[in-house]
Amino acid sequence: MKRIAKFVLIALCGPASVFADVAPGRLVAAAIERTAHKVIYDGRYYRIPYPGGDVPEGTGVCTDVVIRSYRALGIDLQVLVHQDMAANFSAYPSKRIWGLTRPDPNIDHRRVPNLQVFFKRHGQTLAVSDRAEAYKPGDVVTWMLPGNLPHIGIVTDEIAPATKRHLVVHNIGQGPRLEDVLFAYPVTGHYRYLPGKYEHSLQAGQP
Repeated sequence: MKRIAKFVLIALCGPASVFADVAPGRLVAAAIERTAHKVIYDGRYYRIPYPGGDVPEGTGVCTDVVIRSYRALGIDLQVLVHQDMAANFSAYPSKRIWGLTRPDPNIDHRRVPNLQVFFKRHGQTLAVSDRAEAYKPGDVVTWMLPGNLPHIGIVTDEIAPATKRHLVVHNIGQGPRLEDVLFAYPVTGHYRYLPGKYEHSLQAGQP
């Protein structure tokens, strides 16, 4: 709880420039802070503002954990994904999976397959491994749940005593939780996205 309280104080009081370069620890702290929020799992389509749009407070899905964690550091995935899709729509699976013909800033960033493409294009794509030590704090991991449902979470620096694996913050239906789920489902992606000043200028609409 002290860690969460410290992160909230920094996020509220620190200027955006503090987060010009994101360290893994800051992303981890933002993800763990999400576990203090009561969230009802709700994947409905919402029309939201742009930029800085969010679904109603107290609702969300697995992607919203990731979106809100990055946004707490001043990184707006809604804007970044939309800008990249607007310029490179064919690189994303929106037409193949959902039959879309143009970007939709209300929902695009809330879909795991789109985040996977974005992280591949703008972050590091790391090996999918069955070795727990290959996954580091701040890494983003995707899985395929039963029923071919994609899922996403953030690796933390907290360790499960029994398995010695890093715990993950994710929302699989009960709200954001910190759990030992790294290998609970087939891993489909392993990414590291710790953006610097360039991405921040993009989200602000600057050249």
